[in-house]
Amino acid sequence: MLKGHPTKYWHVFDDNRLQCDLCPHYCKLKEGQRGLCFVRARTNNQIVLTTYGLTSGLAIDPIEKKPLNHFLPGTSAFSFGTIGCNLSCLFCQNWDISKCRTMDRLSIPASPQTIAQQALQHGCKSVAFTYNEPNVFMEYAIDVAKECRKLGIKTISVTNGYICEAPRKEFYSYIDAARVDLKGFTDRFYQKIIGGKLQPVLDTLIYLNQQKNVWLEIITLLIPDENDGVEEIDKLTKWIVENLGSNVPLHFTAFHPSWKMLNKPSTSLEILKRSRDIALKNGLNYVYTGNIHYVEGSTTYCHNCKNPIIIRDDYKITLYKLDESALCMFCGTKCHGVFTGSVANFSILD
Repeated sequence: MLKGHPTKYWHVFDDNRLQCDLCPHYCKLKEGQRGLCFVRARTNNQIVLTTYGLTSGLAIDPIEKKPLNHFLPGTSAFSFGTIGCNLSCLFCQNWDISKCRTMDRLSIPASPQTIAQQALQHGCKSVAFTYNEPNVFMEYAIDVAKECRKLGIKTISVTNGYICEAPRKEFYSYIDAARVDLKGFTDRFYQKIIGGKLQPVLDTLIYLNQQKNVWLEIITLLIPDENDGVEEIDKLTKWIVENLGSNVPLHFTAFHPSWKMLNKPSTSLEILKRSRDIALKNGLNYVYTGNIHYVEGSTTYCHNCKNPIIIRDDYKITLYKLDESALCMFCGTKCHGVFTGSVANFSILD
């Protein structure tokens, strides 16, 4: 019999199968079966999380690596994940973790209290649920978040946004920031390349944007000839402005061949620049490029006076021109985000 942690987002289906209600796949399971995510399974007539308290890796990262540019910039995030994912991206960079089908990959036991304490001991301002999809281990992540709150540590969900309404509401009542993948902007792309649907991700973005307790940033990995067309980027960025506003940071990142998409070339800097220009033209105030060295694309500019207010070289801050109220030191305009409140908190490079 499978062992696991109890979950509550499921119900009995007509033919006595159990339907998992965590994400829009709605997996219907017989006794002993696992869902598409692999980590949620039916045992003893209930659906359990089989990876609770076990991690596939722990690391200390600059928060800009998530990437988050407007949430505690210049600080460290204590990063951890488990295994499993509820999408099937053909280009997955962490496929050895997300698509792992053996529990042997979970080699590090870690209680929620241990993770929070280790983050504190290492001087991390946040804990990031990353490497694989946090939605599929939400019960574990919530318990970690509860322990982090006791110690004044923030929590971050690095997520694909593919989750149903009720679990989404519960999960994000404990989370301080979300970096959501908007992997493309057509149903064709989501069905062909991702193994899911676009609308549930849009629903998550709209929901998170309305939550005052959650800081939101979006990332789109641009894949040559798949989701990088001018028309698609134009529609995607206009949708963000119209539905989420101008102040949600958007990151365009470069694709590099991986897993089942080894026949595609890496994304060029020219495509990243073109996409960033489209987004800025359509009214987004904070647009970034990533997975490629381009300082201008990593820099935060004041959307009023256009001066650089945070310059980054890769993940390192080389200039910081916000005061303790996150106002531009050149013109006094507010920079949107969650900031530590003092330039003294940063290690500025010479």
